[in-house]
Amino acid sequence: MSEPCRPEELMISAIAGLLDDAAHIAVGVLSPIPGSAALLARARTGARVSIIGSTVPEFRTDGGVDLFDAAGQGRIDAFFLSGGQIDGAANINLTGIGDYPGMDVRWSGAFGSAYLYFQVPKVILFRDEHSRRTLVDKVDFVSAPGVSEKGVYRPGGPHGLVTALCVMLFDRKAGRFTLQSIHPGHSLEEVRDNTGFDFDCPEHVAQTRMPDAEALGVIRGEVAAAIANPYPGFARRMFAV
Repeated sequence: MSEPCRPEELMISAIAGLLDDAAHIAVGVLSPIPGSAALLARARTGARVSIIGSTVPEFRTDGGVDLFDAAGQGRIDAFFLSGGQIDGAANINLTGIGDYPGMDVRWSGAFGSAYLYFQVPKVILFRDEHSRRTLVDKVDFVSAPGVSEKGVYRPGGPHGLVTALCVMLFDRKAGRFTLQSIHPGHSLEEVRDNTGFDFDCPEHVAQTRMPDAEALGVIRGEVAAAIANPYPGFARRMFAV
């Protein structure tokens, strides 16, 4: 009997399901789960994948400058962002907690997140911790805004949010998330109880599709081997690679 699907593998599968129409997927730093999802999507569709930090020639990028140029020229279709806080307007906080500038907690900062958020057509937000601490009513600091005022040129923006509990899609016109599916073993009540912002919900919420045996085989084989560069710790912990 095959090993049961782990929560990280379900997130990988769920994120990959949002990437079917992406021809070029870029992956930043500290993104092993989205990176694995990009590689799973590549195995399915043949998409090009660029991963910051990878030394494998087919995934290698020269870093932020390379991605910024490609995004500005419209050559990146999908990217991933996370944050210490994410709110219901898809604003992300990578800066810290408390009143700026004298914040109680400071994080590493946004680097080019705001630029890529504006330029890449499909930005998928992700967060493995789904709690009111991370998914807040309003972020303490807007490191990168989810929506912009009318008249602001913005070809890019948030497409959805994948967490350890569910998948949400983002309506840029309404500026709100809509619950798309709930992961097996979890409930709508659990999602609501652990989400600090309001979101729209259909009358009947689907269950997130579990990866089938073929997908799990790709994740644990081809994807695991590839994601070990540049995420060896994640590959060892998840796949013993």
